[in-house]
Amino acid sequence: MAVLSSTKTPFFFLNFFFGMILFFTSPCYSDPDQLQDFCVADLNVTTTFLNGFPCKPVSQVSSSDFFFSGMTKEGNTNNIFGVGVTPGNVLSFPGLNTLGLSMNRVDYAPGGVNPLHSHPRATEAGVIIKGKVLVGFISTTNVFYSKVLKAGEMFVIPKGLVHFQKNVGKGKAVTITSFNSQLPGAAILPVTLFASNPPIPNEILATNFQVDETVITSIKSKFGSS
Repeated sequence: MAVLSSTKTPFFFLNFFFGMILFFTSPCYSDPDQLQDFCVADLNVTTTFLNGFPCKPVSQVSSSDFFFSGMTKEGNTNNIFGVGVTPGNVLSFPGLNTLGLSMNRVDYAPGGVNPLHSHPRATEAGVIIKGKVLVGFISTTNVFYSKVLKAGEMFVIPKGLVHFQKNVGKGKAVTITSFNSQLPGAAILPVTLFASNPPIPNEILATNFQVDETVITSIKSKFGSS
């Protein structure tokens, strides 16, 4: 019996060890609960940070850190896309630090388009506040999903998928969007492809889009690139 026990013991501890690894590395534990009430971002600290900014000392925190009025004003739509985005993320609203959420106000001129883009770190949910907006996204299997929405209707864009919004109404439009990240990021495809720094070689873009390099040069000029 002693021999049998000694052979089972190592397997028990081995199973226990791997079980604990699986437990602590499980996706459901990848974003643990906070260990404090809040962590208002100290944007003046330039030290290295991971998944959040350093906390402002509690003694320096005030009520204004938890309120943001940036979305009360209409965004500037005087640009090539006819869209103005007012972000309410940790960079403009430090009280969001470590809370895992943020919001945007998006204003659209008549015919304005929030160009093809993706948010690498967040799912997006939004509601139409004013006007009529075409919302669409493309899945990783190249299926295009879209619908025209009016004021009061909602949409959701799964994390990381390429999507857009276009004002298809007669007047201005407004949407409010929310993200499950304090800093969702945005890869705006036209800018990413044609206005990167340093620029993507024209031959690479020409091959990808199966057009002449002169076409790429013309597109880049619209973004002030070459």
